[in-house]
Amino acid sequence: MLINPRTKRAEFIFILVTILSVGALAIDIMLPAMPQIADDLGASDPNAQQLMVTYYMFGFGFSQLIYGPLSDSIGRKKALHIGLWLSLLPIALSPFAPEYNALLALRFIQGCGTGACRVLTPSIVRDMFEGREMAKIMSLTTMFYMITPMIAPSLGQLIIEFGTWHHTFFFLAAVALIALLWTGLRLPETLAEEHRKPFHLKPILMSFVEVATNRTTRWYAFANMAIFATVIGFLGLSPQIYLEIYDLGRFFPLMIAFTATSIAVASLLNARLVNHFDPEKIAIVANIIFVILALCWSVQAWQLVTIPFWLFVITHQSMMLCFGLIGSNQITVAMQPMGHIAGTASSTIGFAHSAGGAALGATIGFFYNGTIMPVAIGFLACGLGSLLFMRLGKPS
Repeated sequence: MLINPRTKRAEFIFILVTILSVGALAIDIMLPAMPQIADDLGASDPNAQQLMVTYYMFGFGFSQLIYGPLSDSIGRKKALHIGLWLSLLPIALSPFAPEYNALLALRFIQGCGTGACRVLTPSIVRDMFEGREMAKIMSLTTMFYMITPMIAPSLGQLIIEFGTWHHTFFFLAAVALIALLWTGLRLPETLAEEHRKPFHLKPILMSFVEVATNRTTRWYAFANMAIFATVIGFLGLSPQIYLEIYDLGRFFPLMIAFTATSIAVASLLNARLVNHFDPEKIAIVANIIFVILALCWSVQAWQLVTIPFWLFVITHQSMMLCFGLIGSNQITVAMQPMGHIAGTASSTIGFAHSAGGAALGATIGFFYNGTIMPVAIGFLACGLGSLLFMRLGKPS
């Protein structure tokens, strides 16, 4: 029996969390295994292990340009199932990849499948809610969804302790199947027939043009891209930072869980704040604090050869708290003028968020030299960029 999202909000939120978790696990559960995978498959450069995140995010981002218009035409549920099925094939083939470049290609295809999860979740929410109610549902979804990256690295560590990195992909396949079954049995189609648009090139391009020419949506999408790049850049580097600089060993997954906890706490706080303040104001204030912290981090990295671990953690986790207040509110502001083409708008924002964020995050990783300095400078630059873009896109 299908649910009514307006009366069965709890189950609706957990369905959304499961959908999003298919994509989140594809990165977070892999983090402990990344050095082993790169070594087993013959990666030529230690920094190349970051490419497992980068290639996935490129596919994840580019595919969203298709899923948005497709879902506006055939409905959210059908488009979602196409993406989930598409992700299963590369997941099944990845354990048998003969060399590293082949795995990277499969990671790109996997991202192309799970891109549906990212782009359709806010579209489904936007179909049913708007304004502060939408912001509240998105914040609660993000809060519960963040449990996934809290436990995923530890789960990934556990898997490689008792098995091999190949088994992480078997686990991913199982989660995708659960998402297919749950959405198939319980999630209703949220886009009414009368609101669907033909899947023709001209109206699709016109919708993309409308999204790109809306000042608020355009600049807030760029702002979200810039701030998200800090998370992607850090995730790709996290094995090198925590295992090489701070030598955490098996405790490394706990630090990723700590980061996810910080973001989840911020999302819970945001669900309350949006009842009293505009999402735009919350995002701007949090972004200013983020920039101040990134500047302090840069000064620490410049003055100290190795930042003491306690100071590194306090500064970084404080920035992740800010990120949790910035990201979801930026998306809410960007989506607000786009209710009539929510799928296309979400896909365009998702493309900027994922593919653009991956490119900027990879740039941070490219300059990694065994110290925190490139990471701190990257955070500062992205934070300033996000603040500037929000200023340019200020709603009138």
